[in-house]
Amino acid sequence: MPEFSLPENFETYPEARKKAFITMKELKEQGRRIVGVFCTYTPWELILAADAVAVVLCGIGDDNIPAAELRLPKNLCPLIKASYGAAVTDRCPFFYFSDMVLAETTCDGKKKMYELMGELKHCHIMQLPPGKTGRGALEFWKQEVISVKEDLEQFYGITITEDKIRDAIKLRNRERKAVLDFFEVARLKPSPISGYEINTVISSNEFSPDLEEKIAFLNQRTAELKDLYEREYKGKPSRPRVLITGCPTNGVMDKIVKRIEELGADVVGFENCCGPREKKDPIDEEKDPITAIAEKYLRVNCSVMSPNPGRLEALDVQIDEYQVDGVVEVLLQACHTFAIESDAVKKFVTQKKHIPYIAINTDYSPSDQAQIDTRLGAFVELLQ
Repeated sequence: MPEFSLPENFETYPEARKKAFITMKELKEQGRRIVGVFCTYTPWELILAADAVAVVLCGIGDDNIPAAELRLPKNLCPLIKASYGAAVTDRCPFFYFSDMVLAETTCDGKKKMYELMGELKHCHIMQLPPGKTGRGALEFWKQEVISVKEDLEQFYGITITEDKIRDAIKLRNRERKAVLDFFEVARLKPSPISGYEINTVISSNEFSPDLEEKIAFLNQRTAELKDLYEREYKGKPSRPRVLITGCPTNGVMDKIVKRIEELGADVVGFENCCGPREKKDPIDEEKDPITAIAEKYLRVNCSVMSPNPGRLEALDVQIDEYQVDGVVEVLLQACHTFAIESDAVKKFVTQKKHIPYIAINTDYSPSDQAQIDTRLGAFVELLQ
């Protein structure tokens, strides 16, 4: 059985990170294949069909940014810098032990960063079409899905059969439902779980070498929370209910989501990459599997697509389903696509849904925490 070494600076890491490194090391020593991923456009089903484990790579932590800024611009998006910094410093256990990275050209900054990341290990980059409704967009994207299958086969020296892809689609659809059911517990009023805890549970279970165990855990946790609601929450007054939208929020959970809840509101939903966006749309199990995978992932609503009307449609539904009182949009530094879309989102929320909206422009640094606290405090007061 092969042995894999830990990073030289392993002993300086926090205990949670050490535990993740040890878990990943054990997986590698068991001979498991590991593919690092970043985005909701990634066709996880093909990774699963290759008998590999998909692991979400690190993209948070202000401490990862200085090392990245040795090669990346200081005014770049913090998520991009943190992703590269965690990889190049060996702080991310998932990147450290992954065999390869499967990523997409979601924005200009990321696709250029992946060129640097490719110096560290094999990266397969899927080329996204600029829009999902343009002539030839689906066929173009389908060819990109096929290229992933072919690269996985060549890289691992395997054959990915149609039956394996169909089995992976069915398993991933079951996982989607379990994750979606967990998210939707917060539709209860008042919610028996905080938005911060929702994110913590989902994030801690993103890496799961056994999807059946993950499904069982989430189903059990969902049932427990529904029971808790019936026993302790039902009929009680609700605090103001907030929906988070915009950029990915894993890197600013303490800075924004936790503070909203400490200031007196409940974060009940996420209309972003950290929420149920992708989980609401299962893959068709009857169609040709490659076509079905391509169609499903091209339907993802993201600001990198132009036009992107599906985002406002999703907001409309989620605001109603989660009985939202106000919307907080998170805009990370230099994320131009979400920043430009924020104008349309503000108009939609305030003029069509007639509820308050606030945009928070930030990065991973703690330097603007006091200013953010002041603005969020005033916003929560407005909702009360």
